[in-house]
Amino acid sequence: MKERSFIFRRLTDLLVRIISALAALVGLFFLGWIIYIILARGAAAINWEFFTELPAPPGMPGGGLANAIAGTLAMTVFAVLMGVPIGMMAGVFLSEFGRGSRLGEWIRFCTNVLMGTPSIIIGVFVYVVVVLSTGNFSGYAGAAALALIMLPVVTRTTEDMLNLVPDALRESALALGAPYWRVTLGVVFPAAKTGLITGTLLAVARVSGETAPLLFTALNSTFWPDSLNEPTANLTVTIFNYAMSPYPDWQAMAWGGSFLITAGVLSATVLARGILWMRSKNR
Repeated sequence: MKERSFIFRRLTDLLVRIISALAALVGLFFLGWIIYIILARGAAAINWEFFTELPAPPGMPGGGLANAIAGTLAMTVFAVLMGVPIGMMAGVFLSEFGRGSRLGEWIRFCTNVLMGTPSIIIGVFVYVVVVLSTGNFSGYAGAAALALIMLPVVTRTTEDMLNLVPDALRESALALGAPYWRVTLGVVFPAAKTGLITGTLLAVARVSGETAPLLFTALNSTFWPDSLNEPTANLTVTIFNYAMSPYPDWQAMAWGGSFLITAGVLSATVLARGILWMRSKNR
């Protein structure tokens, strides 16, 4: 019985390893296929005019996506300014002040629910709260939707990174007479800064490809984003519109925009993973 049980466990372990390896290979295959298609079709559309000129009229060759690139960058910056500080403060509360409290459990539960909420629902919410109340689509509304998507990611990452800081550091600083808020800002935050930066980069990568919330908030525009208090051009909605058009030039621009977003997301993800690897290596 013991020998049979041992053989059965070994066979089960081998079977699970094989299935896991095959699943990983399938995922890597499709990821490589997607990157290859985007690279092959999108790289041809990347040129100087792509980054400097406005979109050409329908059916006309040439033009670029400079306004969409500028609008995406502006909304992402405003989303970071809104979502990251609030998310970090929520993560600090959960890690430092709300451990084991009922309020902390509720905040953590709401954060998990918000993290799993479809982005289109967040877009509809911001549309009702911001767009309908102001009477127009705007880049600020789009940034608010992106900030809401970033918020739970930053909150959970901040909590996890601060929880990794040894309690001995906190106790040592408190023993010297420092107040708890100064210990958090002066000791705990610097010890976890690498992880906090990584969480911010992952949050930015998370919202870089969102289209649905911007359809309900920022909409789109063919002009330069002189102000975010108006419909604002952005890459994701532009890609959606151009990919669905019957014009080959616009479809090529859509592939170029897809290539640009994919390169940005991959760069942010690789950078975040590199920072985490360097942190673990330096321990």
